[in-house]
This record gives sequence, structure tokens and C-alpha cells, in this order.
Amino acid sequence: MRPGLRATLSLEYPMSLGLYDSYEEAQGAVDYLSDHDFPVEDVLIVGTDLKQLERVTGRLTRGRVIGAGALSGAWLGLFVGTIFALFDPSGFNILNVVGTVVFGAVFGMIWAAVGYRLTRGQRDFTSVSQVVAAKYEVLCEHKHVQRGRELLVRMDPMRAAQEEVRRAREAEQARAAQVSQQHDPQGPPAQQPLPPPSA
Repeated sequence: MRPGLRATLSLEYPMSLGLYDSYEEAQGAVDYLSDHDFPVEDVLIVGTDLKQLERVTGRLTRGRVIGAGALSGAWLGLFVGTIFALFDPSGFNILNVVGTVVFGAVFGMIWAAVGYRLTRGQRDFTSVSQVVAAKYEVLCEHKHVQRGRELLVRMDPMRAAQEEVRRAREAEQARAAQVSQQHDPQGPPAQQPLPPPSA
């Protein structure tokens, strides 16, 4: 990731405003903050527990591959042929456009057939995929967190109460882990090997 993009997609001292089950809910919370003059340029929506969904849409056959290649090539040929015909000094010639479409379709069929042959049938299906997150957390800079939480309380008091309980539980777990680490900084003692049996 480029340094400029990394700086844009990060905050100095982020703190949580809320955890949401869907992106639409997180977006609605940020939109509410924006409507109430909250500095949303210091807000970040983070998707957690990412997973990829792939929906199989059909069987991929040689005929479908060649047909799709022909259609794609024909569209490209129509575009290129129209451009050349518009700038032809002798005037617009529809036969040149048709010829370019036919050539594009034939080239698309050959290209698609060669590509399909190279896959050797390892992926004989079509699909659409999407990366989704299990949860979406809205973060903001620490200097604005108090005001942001107050606004979200007004937006949805019940959710805000649940968020307070969640944050308190996480803080308690963090404190318990810290105390456990202080009492046992080295972790559990390593198991010593047993001495060899005496002869």
C-alpha cells in the first residue's frame, strides 16, 4: 500500500464509536454524525472478520465461452469501426463498420477458445464473488469520541447502551489479561524433560 493511501486510511489514536452487523448500519451512523456537524473526516469504518463469498451462476461450456468471446469481440469491433468511419476522409462507410464487427467477433472467438483450452477444464463454471465482513466498526479520533458517542446515544439509545456494555466487557477482559501477565510475566513454566532411566 502506498504511504499516502496508508495515511488516508488510518487514524492517529482511533477509538470505537460503535460496532454494527452490516455496512448499511455503519453508514447510517456516520451519515447521522455528518448531519449533526460531526467532523466525519476523522471517522473510519473498518470491516472485521473478512470472508469471500462466491456464488456459482452456471456451467461453463466451450460453446458459451466462444459465444461470449464473439460478442465481446463484436462490441470492440463496432467501437473501433465506428471511430475509424467517423474520421474517414472519404465519408462514413457502413460496410467498413460491419467488416470491423465481423473481424472483431472472429478474433474474440479465437481468443476465447485458446484461453479456455489453456485452462484444461479446471474451472468449468461461472460465478460472481464478493468480499464481506462479519462486523463493521466505526472509529474516530480520540479527541472527538465523547461527542460522537453522545450523538449516537441520541440516534439509538438502546444500541448505545449495548455498546457501553460491550466496551465495558472488553475493558474488563483487557484488565484481566494485564493482571495475569503481571503475575506471570514469563508465561507458564516450560515442561522439563524427564531424566533418563538409570541402568
